[in-house]
Amino acid sequence: MSPIAHFALALVVVAILALLVCRDRKSIRIRYVIQLLVIEVLLAYFFLHSEAGLGFVKGFAALFDKLLGFAGQGTDFVFGGMGDKGLAFFFLKVLCPIVFISALIGILQYIKVLPFIIRIIGTVLSKVNGMGKLESFNAVSSLILGQSENFIAYKDILGKMSEKRMYTMAATAMSTVSMSIVGAYMTMLDAKYVVAALVLNMFSTFIVLSLVNPYNTNNEEELHLGNLHEGQSFFEMLGEYILAGFKVAIIVAAMLIGFIALIAALNGLFSAIFGLSFQDILGYFFYPFAWIMGIPQHEALQVGSIMATKLVSNEFVAMMELQKMSAELSPRSLGILSVFLVSFANFSSIGIVAGAIKGLNEQQGNVVSRFGLKLVYGSTLVSILSASIAGLVLG
Repeated sequence: MSPIAHFALALVVVAILALLVCRDRKSIRIRYVIQLLVIEVLLAYFFLHSEAGLGFVKGFAALFDKLLGFAGQGTDFVFGGMGDKGLAFFFLKVLCPIVFISALIGILQYIKVLPFIIRIIGTVLSKVNGMGKLESFNAVSSLILGQSENFIAYKDILGKMSEKRMYTMAATAMSTVSMSIVGAYMTMLDAKYVVAALVLNMFSTFIVLSLVNPYNTNNEEELHLGNLHEGQSFFEMLGEYILAGFKVAIIVAAMLIGFIALIAALNGLFSAIFGLSFQDILGYFFYPFAWIMGIPQHEALQVGSIMATKLVSNEFVAMMELQKMSAELSPRSLGILSVFLVSFANFSSIGIVAGAIKGLNEQQGNVVSRFGLKLVYGSTLVSILSASIAGLVLG
């Protein structure tokens, strides 16, 4: 099949799967879905093919190389140059820089640069996606602040949100990734696919949520962002963000330790009983989705296995698996799969998102927990759609 045929098939499959869980199909506004889809395809071409887009990606990657270099100086001071000797590479070179990036985000938030950017971009997006300003702002703030820290910005209005709006807010946080962790991804994947995925996931989220969870925003609460750092001194704020970054790094490390050990145990158990590993079996489930996204048939099973790994563990574990077999995949398959992996769409994110909201509003946290599986379902469709659009553009 041609890339266009694969893309058309992927659109049909994603639309059908989205409509299966939609409770209010009459509220779907097809015009906005088509409008968003056209914009997303153009953006995919811009970031993955055009000279201007590739130049932007290279500049963005160079900026993060510089930032990671600065972060490395702090890491080397504490750990005595262990990273340069190849010791504890993943923790020192991938996770520790999150602390520095988190501190930078805190500074930009404190001097009110981030709120300004969020408001401007959010207002523009609300005109394009047909959603409320709150949802549009949330898409940008989730990208910048992160899936757990993001909800602090909305702590004053969480209790007033409807269940449908809470689903949209939580699903957006799970479908994107935070800027604080982008540098870590760029140590494992090609920078251009990471940057492209950041943008594509935002628009894919709007499209999928327009089908899965449509509603009228006219009667919803208007956006009134609270001041995250009201009454805090600069150094109080800085310490808070540094500790938050370190907490994220440690949590990711703990999740990796636990999930990699669990997957190893499951693989051993399934291999002993069925002669196939746990990931191999899940790979068969994701096999058709990999093919629909544009992966060649002879590579679809390998790719499906990595897609399954991301779902049951997290994107870091899946990226590590991809690095092991990257030489066996074609450049096109590598690009499609890379875009699919750049999101928080996995089971562990249910606890992270629900826990973050519950810490601010217990009732709404319980609401989010109830539709946890639907969150993973919707955000996985987002990843499939983004990867399919990348497959169309990569040809």
